[in-house]
Amino acid sequence: MFKEFRAFIARGNVMDLAVAVIIGAAFGKIVTSLTDDIIMPLIGKVTGGLDFSSHFYRLGPIPADYKGSLTSYADLKKAGVPLVGYGQFITQIVDFLIIAWVIFLMVRGLNRAAAAIEHEKEAPPTPTDSPEVVLLREIRDELRSTGTATAKKTTGTNRSAKKLPLDGE
Repeated sequence: MFKEFRAFIARGNVMDLAVAVIIGAAFGKIVTSLTDDIIMPLIGKVTGGLDFSSHFYRLGPIPADYKGSLTSYADLKKAGVPLVGYGQFITQIVDFLIIAWVIFLMVRGLNRAAAAIEHEKEAPPTPTDSPEVVLLREIRDELRSTGTATAKKTTGTNRSAKKLPLDGE
């Protein structure tokens, strides 16, 4: 069983998947930072100071010994107050849309590159010879192919040909 596991791990697909997960996690952190630190503040600026991270509904009572801000989602959540953080949800949706858009652009680019490579493979090589040389080669090849068939027909006796009178015949 250990040998099977080692063979499974050594396969290229597993290693590729591991690398993809690690890069994906790092990319996710970059996108989260982009969303939290750049995009959402810009949206807040455009909408007149709207901060999505502080939008929530409180579902339960606040503990009596709570000393933090009543408008801080993070502080209330840390204190154990039941909350519906729809602002955080909106932020996560924006994160997802950014990641999906970047992946779409990457896949689109890869598909176009693959199609271009496939198109290059299908395209006939351009001749470097002049058109006359190419035409002469085509004629030569055609004569060879029909000449071989004609040669096979004429190697035997041709009974339909007229006999020419030779000396005294």
